Amino acid sequence: MDYAAPVAVNRRYVSPRRQEQARLTRRAILEAAARLFVDPGYAATPLTAIAAEANVAIQTVYAVFGTKRQLLSELVDVTLVGDDEQVAMQDRPFVTDIRGLTGLRPKLARYARHLAEVHARQSRVMLALAGAATADADAAAIWRKNLEERRRGMLMFAADLAETGEVRVDQEQAADVLWLAQDVRNYDWLVGQRGWSAEQFEQWFVASVAAVLT
Repeated sequence: MDYAAPVAVNRRYVSPRRQEQARLTRRAILEAAARLFVDPGYAATPLTAIAAEANVAIQTVYAVFGTKRQLLSELVDVTLVGDDEQVAMQDRPFVTDIRGLTGLRPKLARYARHLAEVHARQSRVMLALAGAATADADAAAIWRKNLEERRRGMLMFAADLAETGEVRVDQEQAADVLWLAQDVRNYDWLVGQRGWSAEQFEQWFVASVAAVLT
């Protein structure tokens, strides 16, 4: 046998048009879920209602997401980053921007701008999730997972901030402060309830966190 000879491989052709249609269908289901999980709410929304809202067959919803819990989990992920691209959080442009800055406040300011953008996009979904988590086990598990992932993210951010030499507390405490300050409920209270602008929220975030860390 000639080990150098090419091996024939049966490759399955995937139509770009079909891929695009699948992506649009997935987006339509996610957008429908985003509306209905907020009102009338996660517990009150069956997958059949999401299928009808997205104008797809219920079998399509099952084929794309499998379960209602998985749909909610992926909705949280997509609304967090703002797209469905397979790009890790640490490879996102805002993280590169932060790492390229020097000084505690410039880093916090860049993160605060990113945070305000995320909350503007995600707050209604996340608040609905927080409400659903009080009564639904699946929603509670996704809420806890999100809290844990945010805490890990803030631990990495705290390590980056420590390199400025300006942080006067240990990394765990710094991560806790960041984790608390970036909670969506703070944004909802200040921007949603009290009518602050995004810029005021960003200034509050930088001033509050810097005051504790330094």
